[in-house]
Amino acid sequence: PDPAALPGGGPETGLCSCSKFLTAGCLTTERPSQLREEAWRGFAALDDPLTGLLDMLEGSQAWQRKGPSLEAWVVCELHRWLQARPLPAPAQHSSRLQQLQARAVRVLARSPPSLVEPLVSIFQLQDADRSPLLTHIHQLHQEGKFKEAVMLGSRLKLQPALDVEKMCTPLLLQDRVSLVERYVAGFPDLQRRLLALLDSWCRPAPRGPRVGGVGRSPLHTGPRPLPCPELCAFSTALCPNAATQQRLAALRYLCYKRFVERSMSQENWVDHVQGLVGREEWPQEMVVRLLASPGNEAVAAQCALGLSVPEEQLPATVAAELRRLELQERVARVPLEDRKGDYYQLPIAREDIHFLASWEDLARHEEALLQPGQVVGVDVEWRPSFGTGGRPQASVMQLAVEGRVFLLDLPVLSRPAGGQVSKAFSRLVSRLLSDPSITKLGYGLAGDLRSLGASCPALAHVEKQLWGGLDLLRVHRQMRVVNMPAGGTYEARGLRGLSLLVQQVLGKPLDKTQQLSNWDRRPLSEGQLVYAAADAYCLLEVHQALSREPASFSLSEDLARSLQPGCSERPGAREPPRLQEASALPWQVPVAELEDAAPEVPARAFRVVCDNMLQGLARSLRCLGADVRVLGTNEDHRRAAEVARQEGRIILTSGLPYHKLRAQVGAGRCLWVDCSLKARQQAKAVLRHFNVRVTHADIFSRCQACNCDQYLKVSKDMMKQLVRLGSRPEGPSITGDEATQSEDIEEAGSAPEEAPGGCTYDPPCRWLEAADLRAGAPATLASGTRLQLAGVPEGVLRRPGLRHFYCCSGCGKVFWEGSHLCRVTSQFSRILSSASSSWKQS
Repeated sequence: PDPAALPGGGPETGLCSCSKFLTAGCLTTERPSQLREEAWRGFAALDDPLTGLLDMLEGSQAWQRKGPSLEAWVVCELHRWLQARPLPAPAQHSSRLQQLQARAVRVLARSPPSLVEPLVSIFQLQDADRSPLLTHIHQLHQEGKFKEAVMLGSRLKLQPALDVEKMCTPLLLQDRVSLVERYVAGFPDLQRRLLALLDSWCRPAPRGPRVGGVGRSPLHTGPRPLPCPELCAFSTALCPNAATQQRLAALRYLCYKRFVERSMSQENWVDHVQGLVGREEWPQEMVVRLLASPGNEAVAAQCALGLSVPEEQLPATVAAELRRLELQERVARVPLEDRKGDYYQLPIAREDIHFLASWEDLARHEEALLQPGQVVGVDVEWRPSFGTGGRPQASVMQLAVEGRVFLLDLPVLSRPAGGQVSKAFSRLVSRLLSDPSITKLGYGLAGDLRSLGASCPALAHVEKQLWGGLDLLRVHRQMRVVNMPAGGTYEARGLRGLSLLVQQVLGKPLDKTQQLSNWDRRPLSEGQLVYAAADAYCLLEVHQALSREPASFSLSEDLARSLQPGCSERPGAREPPRLQEASALPWQVPVAELEDAAPEVPARAFRVVCDNMLQGLARSLRCLGADVRVLGTNEDHRRAAEVARQEGRIILTSGLPYHKLRAQVGAGRCLWVDCSLKARQQAKAVLRHFNVRVTHADIFSRCQACNCDQYLKVSKDMMKQLVRLGSRPEGPSITGDEATQSEDIEEAGSAPEEAPGGCTYDPPCRWLEAADLRAGAPATLASGTRLQLAGVPEGVLRRPGLRHFYCCSGCGKVFWEGSHLCRVTSQFSRILSSASSSWKQS
C-alpha cells in the first residue's frame, strides 16, 4: 500500500505512517533484505521524504536512547536510498531548504553519533549557512549543554569559527579530556591555543606554597595538573609553566626521598637536584621555600647549602640556620643508617663483577654468557627522569650467571647504530634471549626488554625474540609464604616488588638506596656497581630456593614445573600491562616504585572507593562484580581515606592528593589511576595490579548504577502487567557520562536482532511476588524503590523466547537477556577465568 495514502498520511506525516507500516513488517519479516525492500518501496511513494523524516524524529524519543531503534534504522535506510536514487535537491539557500536545515540542526544536537553522517548528508548541512548553525551551538552552550555544543560543532566542522577556550574549558573541568582532544584534532592552531590555555593554568603562584611540617609528608603535594595528557608532547617554549611545574614536582619527590623517607644518599640527591635545577633561580628558591616550614629550618638550610642558593634569597630563619651550619663548619646531614647487615648481601667477590664497555670485553666473556643449559638473571637500570623529559634511556644491562655478574655499558655498546660494537652487542643479546636451553630470569622481564629495545634501535623488537624466559613477578603473585608475617608488616617497612620477594624467600630485603641514582654517570660509583650486581644475582638465588622447596611457598604444580630449567615460558607469555606509573606523567608527583606483588582476590571480595572523577571506572568494576563505592560531588579526598579505613576498602584516585591518601591508609591500599585511559582500560589495569580473579559468574552480579548485589526475577507476564498498570513517563535521556563511558552499547541504526540463543544468565535470586509490591503502587517495591519501567522498550516485551526480566532491589533498574554480556565477555576475555551466561542491561 501507499503509505502516503494511509489515514493521516500526507507530505508531513507519510514517513510516520511508513514507520508504523514497517513496524508490522519487523514482526513478520525474517530476512533484513526483505525489510529493506519494503522500506525502499515506502520511501519511493512519499511526496516529501525529508519533511516526513523530521516529523518522525521530532515526534519520538526512542531513537535517542541506548540501543537500536526503528527510527534510527529508517534514517540510515533513507540515506542509502537517497544515495542510490537521488531526488532533485532543493535550491541552495532557498527558504524551504533553510527551514529544513534549521529543524535538522535541532534534531542533530540530540542524535547518537551513528546518525550524524546520515543526517548531515541528507539535509546538506555541510553546505548550509553557518550563521544559524553557530547561533544554535552558542545557545546550547548558554543552556549548559557543553558536550552537545562541542559535539555538534565537531560534526559540522565549525571549530575554527568557535572560541576554543570557551568551548573546551567546561569540558576540561568535567574531566572529559577525550572529547576535547577529538574537538581540536586536525586543527594545529587550535591545539596550540589550547596548550597555551592549559599552560596558563600551571602558572606558579607569586609566593611559595605554605606547607605543614615534614612529619606529615607535605612534599608529596603535587602541582596543579595539566589535564590533557595526549596533547602534552610539548616543548619548553610552548608550555614554560608546565615544564616548571614538572621540575617542581620532581624536586618535591626528591626532597621527600632524601629528608623524609631517608632512602636516598646525599650524593645521589645533589646529583639529581642539580641536574633538574641547573642555574634557574626561581626553582632553587622554590625548593627552599617548600621546606621552610616552622620547625624545619635545618632541613631547608641543608637543601640551600646543597643548591648554593644565595643567603639573601632565603627566609630569615633559614638564613640564620645556614650561617650557624657554616660557622660550625659542618653540614647537619640526615644520615642514612648503615645497616648493611639487615639487607641481602652479594655472595660473590668484588672481582667477579665485570663491567663490559668494548668489543674486546664482549668477545672475552661471550662463551660464559652463552653457556647452554645455564640460568641467567637479567635486569636493566636507567637514570630516572622524574617525569621531566621523554622516556628514560636504559644505561646498564645486568646479566648474572653462577658466580659472576656482567654489567653491560649500554650507551657505549649500542652506539653508533650499525657500528662494529653495536652489531656485536645486539648479536650477543639476541643469541642469549633466543636460546631455549638458557633460562632467563627477570622480575617484570617484559618491561625491562621493552626499555632495552627503546634504547637500542638494533633491539627494537627484542621481547619477541625471548624463548625460555621466566618472570619471577608472575611467580611472586601466586606464591603463598608459610609462617611469614602478614603483608602489611612488609608494606609498613616500605618493602615491595623484588625487594619484598627477596625478603620472603631469602630472609633479607634488597637495599634499594642506589635505585634512583644517576646511572648515566661514568664511571659508576662502587655503590652502584654492587647494587646493580645484587639486583641481578638475587634472581638466581631466589630461583634456586623456590626450585628446592616449592611446597613451602604453596606454588601450584604448573608453576613449580616452570621453575625447572627447560620448562620456562615461551614467547607470547608476556607480563600483563601495568597501570601507568605517576613517574611517567609530567604533571603528576613522580612515584618511582615497582608494582607490588598481591595475593589473588576474588572479584566479589574486591572492595574499593573511587573519587568522583572515576565514575566510568566504577561502573566497569561493578559490571565485573567488584564492590565499588563512589564519592559524592561534594565529598573531598579526606572522606575517601575515612571510608577506606572504616570499610576496609582500597582507594582509587585520579586526583593530586595521592601521596597524602597513601600515607593515611598505608602502601598498597591506594592507587593512582590515569584519567586519560578509557574506563575499560582502567578496569583491566586495576584488576591486574591487585591480582583480582574475575569469573563469568561475576559479570553483572552487581548493579552498575547503585552497587547493589540483590536482584529480583520478574516473569514476562508480570512485567507486562507492571508496564501496563504503572505510569510510563518519559525516561531520562542518557547522560553525557553514560554516553562516553559505556562503550558496549548497541549501535543505533542497526537492524533489530534477536537475543542470542546460547546459555542464559541466571543469578541466584528469588522471584518477584505481589507481596513485594506496595498496594496501590504496582511499580514500587515495598522498600520504596520504584522500578524503572520507562527503560524497557515495548518491542522487548513482545520478543519471542524472552522468558523473564531482572530488577535491582536497590535502584529499580530493569535488565533482560540479550547480547550485552557477550560483548563484555569479549572485552575482558583475557582476565576471565571461567565461562558463564549472557544477559543485557537496559
